[in-house]
Amino acid sequence: MKNLLRNVSVLALAGVAAASAYAADYESYEAFAESDGYALFTVNNLWLLISAALVFTMHLGFSTLEVGLTQQKNTVNILFKNVFILAAGVLTYAFWGFNAMYPGFADDSAGIFAMGSWFGVDNADVSLMTDSYAAYTWWTDFIFQAMFAATAATIVSGAVAERIKLSSFMVFAVILVGFAYPLAGSWKWGGGWLDRMGFYDFAGSSIVHAFGGFAALACVLVLGPRKGKYTKDGKIKPILGHSMPLATIGVFLLFLGWFGFNGGSVLSADPLLVSYVFVTTALAACGGAIASMATSAIVLKKPDLSMALNGILAGLVGITAGADSVGVFSSIIIGAVAGVLVVFAILFFDKIKIDDPVGAISVHGVCGIWGTLAVGIFGDFSVGVQLIGTLTYAAFAFVFSIIVFGAIKAVMGVRVSEEEEFEGLDIGEHGQEAYPDFSITSR
Repeated sequence: MKNLLRNVSVLALAGVAAASAYAADYESYEAFAESDGYALFTVNNLWLLISAALVFTMHLGFSTLEVGLTQQKNTVNILFKNVFILAAGVLTYAFWGFNAMYPGFADDSAGIFAMGSWFGVDNADVSLMTDSYAAYTWWTDFIFQAMFAATAATIVSGAVAERIKLSSFMVFAVILVGFAYPLAGSWKWGGGWLDRMGFYDFAGSSIVHAFGGFAALACVLVLGPRKGKYTKDGKIKPILGHSMPLATIGVFLLFLGWFGFNGGSVLSADPLLVSYVFVTTALAACGGAIASMATSAIVLKKPDLSMALNGILAGLVGITAGADSVGVFSSIIIGAVAGVLVVFAILFFDKIKIDDPVGAISVHGVCGIWGTLAVGIFGDFSVGVQLIGTLTYAAFAFVFSIIVFGAIKAVMGVRVSEEEEFEGLDIGEHGQEAYPDFSITSR
């Protein structure tokens, strides 16, 4: 299986090289458009744009999942944050992040830091169809990667829900997506020092998910738990989400979007490799679902829907690092292990009074690390290098976030008042309700 995947990769690269050769023979985009290589270029480019659209739907999935697993009195606030994350994320990625994340480090550089800049290029420049952009345009690359960038802050949004000040979250989200994520991402995807070590992360188990998960952990530690979540006698008081249908819709939207997240990361429309990635992605998600269902039924004595939903996401996060490079049966194992891990991780964080309303730290942080290590266990990569890489992303995100979020707390505060938390952030922060005809205020 590993040899098959290696051969598929060689064939895909050969196709890209052929398109590059075609493009290099023409002096203008118009001339290239009339060449034989243009059909291959068009199909590759179209698939990447479709993938970007699929990843875009994941932001709707995150929104409905977070809303469903939290109280109705905070619905508007959560939706507003997710709208802001997408809009601000794309803009900051345009003005700084994209060029900082993909700088093409010089051979004699340390591969650690690069400057970003405004992305002014000529869309009709035939040179964009050569070298790095043989399979798709520069613009396609930007919009695909921009959809990824906003995901990191979306992961944080769910973990800090129901008690964070809107203004403080907005400031933090801009800094995280605009500067921290591109810097860290360049270490692998931009050809930086981790890439030179041989670290592998196909679509972002560590670069996107562990990064977002451990940024969320830092913020939750600074912010503290929701009022009433943990009693004085040490007991845990569940704060139930108001709509499991919305949560379920959110997870299925995320599942759908993940086909673009992983499938688009092939960076071409190679039929064998894209279809293979679709299969490993689906199998891992289903393995995670079944494993989390069984684990929650045994541990909690009842089959828990929220655990099953997080099991799907855990499997998806777990396979993201190696969807193109592990075997089909291995993908099921990777997803199943992630499904078990996420149940115990959620219970563990709750036990030590780390309040994460949607389980984002467990799903993205814990399972992101597992998925990255699994590439070394089940693939042709060094477990040691994979460990260094994933711990680097987790540690950097945690340290950066605890410093920046701590500074925001000192300057402008990060938590709403107890009265506002009780009343709901929809009223306190926005002056409107999501369900005005069915308003119920509760702790």
